[in-house]
Amino acid sequence: MADNQPYLVPQKSVFNKIIGDSRFELEFAAFLENCSDIISFAKIYQSLGFKIEYQGEDGNIHDFYPDFIIKKSEQEIYIAETKGREDLDDVRKIKRLQVWCSDVNTAQNERRYIPLYVKQVVWGKHKNDLKRFEDVIKLFKIL
Repeated sequence: MADNQPYLVPQKSVFNKIIGDSRFELEFAAFLENCSDIISFAKIYQSLGFKIEYQGEDGNIHDFYPDFIIKKSEQEIYIAETKGREDLDDVRKIKRLQVWCSDVNTAQNERRYIPLYVKQVVWGKHKNDLKRFEDVIKLFKIL
């Protein structure tokens, strides 16, 4: 299956291939690969088991798999969700990601986890101005 999908061969990832769920994810991964101001990144796949539970619009509990984890420094880790078309649950997922990061940051002091919500529409308007990961943080950090 993965052999037939577009992919990126990264140097800054623990994985030997980054297979995106969309062209936008691959574009974002390629951007991260060229960022001199990050240490590493990984595409989060369901098989890794990293998930965040959230209550969906339907009232049920669902699993949310953010798209990327990005290590800016030994103490600063970003959890990024990239999004093309939004659906009703996306707002709930992002709010839950904020709470998750806050909870993890409260429970420990070794690393700081920071959520990013990278919307394709905004990315498209600014991508030519984005040179470093710091530019992405300024544009997409969730406050």
